Amino acid sequence: MVSPPSSPLIPTLILLLSLPILFFFLAPRFLPPRQISISLPDELDDLSLFHKVIAMDSANFSRRHTRLPAAKSRLSSTLRRPKIAFLFLTNSDIHFAPIWERFFANVTRKQYNIYIHADPFVKISPLTGVFKDKLIPSKRTQRSSPTLISAERRLLATAMLDDPSNAFFALISQHCIPLHSFNYFYNFLFDLGRLSRDLEFSSYIEILDNEPTLWDRYNARGNNVMLPEVHFDDFRVGSQFFVLTRKHALMVIKDRKLWRKFKLPCLNVHSCYPEEHYFPTMLSMQDPNRCSHYTLTRVNWTESVDGHPHTYYPPEVSPELIHTLRESNSSYSYMFARKFSPDCLNLLMQMAESIIFKD
Repeated sequence: MVSPPSSPLIPTLILLLSLPILFFFLAPRFLPPRQISISLPDELDDLSLFHKVIAMDSANFSRRHTRLPAAKSRLSSTLRRPKIAFLFLTNSDIHFAPIWERFFANVTRKQYNIYIHADPFVKISPLTGVFKDKLIPSKRTQRSSPTLISAERRLLATAMLDDPSNAFFALISQHCIPLHSFNYFYNFLFDLGRLSRDLEFSSYIEILDNEPTLWDRYNARGNNVMLPEVHFDDFRVGSQFFVLTRKHALMVIKDRKLWRKFKLPCLNVHSCYPEEHYFPTMLSMQDPNRCSHYTLTRVNWTESVDGHPHTYYPPEVSPELIHTLRESNSSYSYMFARKFSPDCLNLLMQMAESIIFKD
């Protein structure tokens, strides 16, 4: 007996019922991730922190201008040594913690502080050594979103409030390694020969205005949405990783006008990297002459993938690579480099004393 042919309705129904399941698994591969919004409570938390920094700076400014000359001379002998605040921004383990331990070894704590902003939605291993107890109150971060700007401002404000001796603020990622010893870096930053005529140091931040993708990035939140605060002629791009003076860090903390624009959600996430624009644009608009316009962190963009720079793997790691990464087109040397895969650690540790920290 021949069975009747099956109805085409059944396969059709099965296909229709399967579509939501297929979409659930495949959509993330084709659709951009949903951007994390900055909640009002998070914004208010940050504003409270910023107000404390501004109030402290105002009080210090007032004291500096009300002391009698005699008091100034008595206090001069007790002036604290300026420090570098190392601001680690991470969403994973600090893979190169052992090499940073070597970097800070035999250095007095009177010369530096460490602050870590770690995404609380990511589990990281317990921090030890120089990183122990250095976590600051942190919020969730996401690539191609203003949450990274918030995290960096949070690091700056926390470091400023924590220690008035913090004079420079160096932003570091978990993929960064040092290319010189601590003393080399410290002496570079505080070299009196680098003081300007008005006795100010410069910030080391990349500021570029001629990149081919700048127009698309400017309109990533919508056509001309940045107006009137930021005209296209004022829009800049630069490396996320900077070394700012305290003066410029305070400018960042005080800013409200540009932040209102840069915190807007991106419509085109493929052209939107707020952390690469906010800081260069703001400092270029407010104090371009006290900015170096170059970064001290070496990055290889020649083989970038999906907006990420080239990643160095163990076969590439050698003394020659370290020497090459230090070289720049100017008279200075790069101080840090990114980005390295975690399995490069053993090779880098073998070169730490003989190559990297031998200055």
